Amino acid sequence: MEHNAPTFDLYGLTFNSADMLMITIASVIVFIIALICTRSLQMKPTGKQNVIEWVVDFVRNIIGSTMDWQTGGRFLALALTLFLYIFVSNMLGIPFAIHDAEGDLWWKSPTASPTVTLTLAAMVIVLTNYYGIKMKGIGEYGKDFIKPFWFFFPIKVVEEFANTLTLGLRLYGNIFAGEILLGLIAGLIHYEVLGILGGAIPMLVWQGFSIFVGSIQAFIFVMLSMVYMSHKVSHDH
Repeated sequence: MEHNAPTFDLYGLTFNSADMLMITIASVIVFIIALICTRSLQMKPTGKQNVIEWVVDFVRNIIGSTMDWQTGGRFLALALTLFLYIFVSNMLGIPFAIHDAEGDLWWKSPTASPTVTLTLAAMVIVLTNYYGIKMKGIGEYGKDFIKPFWFFFPIKVVEEFANTLTLGLRLYGNIFAGEILLGLIAGLIHYEVLGILGGAIPMLVWQGFSIFVGSIQAFIFVMLSMVYMSHKVSHDH
């Protein structure tokens, strides 16, 4: 099945137009959700405020399971933004996909692109090291790379790259595979291999499963991000 991407070149670099479009759409949706749910805040939450407060409590529990709140509280905004952005991104490609006349895929989940997920993962790893230096000092931060023995240093360096790859590729693989299977089911219906009624059932079932997987992957990404952060900023690691 074709899964081509529209691209353009600028200053010798190749850019994916679909990724840029979907990244922007996901960002706008997250901004709108946050704006709507946080307008007219009240001491006793009702309606839309309950939704955002539930999400905040959920993310607080994720952070609290990885480090003490005195240390982890400052990362609430980061974890909340990551969770909302990745969740919305994972959901965008589930209802439908849009191809142009040339077969290029324009509408999809931005997290179905390895460039996007690896960029998110790299951002997380860079931030963990930045806060590790900021909160522990360069001396104690550097000692963590040679504990318990100095010859562990190359392993710790390789671990940083491995964490980036596994964090980004895990998210990409799950979302991309889900969209490929949805596309295959839609293709079987289109070419009448499956009838409309016969194809609707597996389509709806897989869409429901994709929603579940997309939600779980957003949770896992944030959980692992906070675990990596905890390893860098907590003094007992």
